[in-house]
Amino acid sequence: MNIFKQKVCIVTGGAGGIGKALCEQLAGQGAIVVATDINEDALNRTVKGICDAGGRCSAAVFNVADYDAFKKCIEDTAGREGRLDYMFNNAGVAFGVDIRDSEIEHWKKVLDINLNGVLHGALTAYKIMAEQGFGHIVNLSSVEGLIPFPFTSSYVVSKFAVMGLSQSMWVEGRDLGIKVSAVCPGFIKTDIFDVSPMVGLDRKKWLEANAKWEKFGVTPEKCAEVILKGVAKDKAIITVTFLAKAFWYLARISPTFILNIILKDFRKWRDKVRVAE
Repeated sequence: MNIFKQKVCIVTGGAGGIGKALCEQLAGQGAIVVATDINEDALNRTVKGICDAGGRCSAAVFNVADYDAFKKCIEDTAGREGRLDYMFNNAGVAFGVDIRDSEIEHWKKVLDINLNGVLHGALTAYKIMAEQGFGHIVNLSSVEGLIPFPFTSSYVVSKFAVMGLSQSMWVEGRDLGIKVSAVCPGFIKTDIFDVSPMVGLDRKKWLEANAKWEKFGVTPEKCAEVILKGVAKDKAIITVTFLAKAFWYLARISPTFILNIILKDFRKWRDKVRVAE
């Protein structure tokens, strides 16, 4: 049974990566998709490709950190279509920096997109869904919302917060007809860390130090497929990749054990990737 056919879906970060793959697969299953992003040119290419393939998709260009713009998009969509079935809060950014080299501006930028951007979409959608008595909110967290990775502390904080938000909404929304899922991908083959700002770090060496995790990675298309299957099954937490599942399992069994595993690996490359002053 195709649960997405003729369902109204909003997907943030639809210009590329996981967001683009979600838009394509939802539209391919007959959904009415509103793709959003701050990158207008790339977003329009995504929408055109979907429409040329026979899907139904429209574009909305704004920054998810802009609450008023985001709220207007969601309310306009629900008003035009008569309902909102799915809200996919996917947009996100990362910042590579040693905590001791970080400035408050680095933290604000990541938290504004990854946390506030999710909150803006989830809160507005939640209120509409509570009134209509149904709907499903899907928030993109990360394996880094389950365990910490070094030199991406602001990203980790934002993704842990998304997990808390999602689980709180799951509890409060359950009897209102609102379903909520938190998605925790492991390594996904996107360019997020190829283009993310880095301070005091050698990008090439940092990527090399973490290349060992790539063998556990999957494409954005495969990630989107797993997400939609998890949503269809109404999973509260959707882990993507074997690595994410394994880390989550170990973290639940012994949080200290997984921290020590990460620390042991970190000690091998910490000084190698930092740029000498």
